[in-house]
Amino acid sequence: DWACNAALDRLGFATSGEIAAFWATVRPEEAKAWCAAARARGEIVEIAVECADGALRRCFARHGVLAASEAVAAPANRIRILSPFDPALRDRNRAQRLFGFFYRIEIFVPEPKRQYGYYVFPVMERDRIIGRIDVKAQRGEGVLVVRAFWPERGVAMGSGREARLLAELDRLARFAGCEAVRVAPDWLRPAG
Repeated sequence: DWACNAALDRLGFATSGEIAAFWATVRPEEAKAWCAAARARGEIVEIAVECADGALRRCFARHGVLAASEAVAAPANRIRILSPFDPALRDRNRAQRLFGFFYRIEIFVPEPKRQYGYYVFPVMERDRIIGRIDVKAQRGEGVLVVRAFWPERGVAMGSGREARLLAELDRLARFAGCEAVRVAPDWLRPAG
């Protein structure tokens, strides 16, 4: 019970399979049975979640999750560089369904076979993933080096968006203990 409850609390809404996978300690059939029992007890409700492709997916959530989500203020018009292990991206298949964002870490991929880079970070603007960025902190020099940014398909890099991305890179540089940001001459790549 604890693992399923805690997984749903952390995910906000989820399928029984996502609940099972969250801690990797609950078998799918156990999570499915827990969802049925919790729903029968009135502890959770079934909702339909619209995926990035427009399809509706049956999920489970706590009572009031929809009302609570409607009460949340609109996201600020800013850009954030996310950790590859951010809870929103931890389950790569779920991230692809919800955001339409295919993401894999390529640290174990031989360099010639990498599509993007060794350790590429997802980039989010408001509630949308807009691209991925390859950055490296060279702490000895005190510089955050931006090797490349790949916008997602349909994302235009106008001057306002670029300025917001550079502001986020300044914030990331400070967080990483760097004093400056240096961008490669060809850092803005074509949309993927």
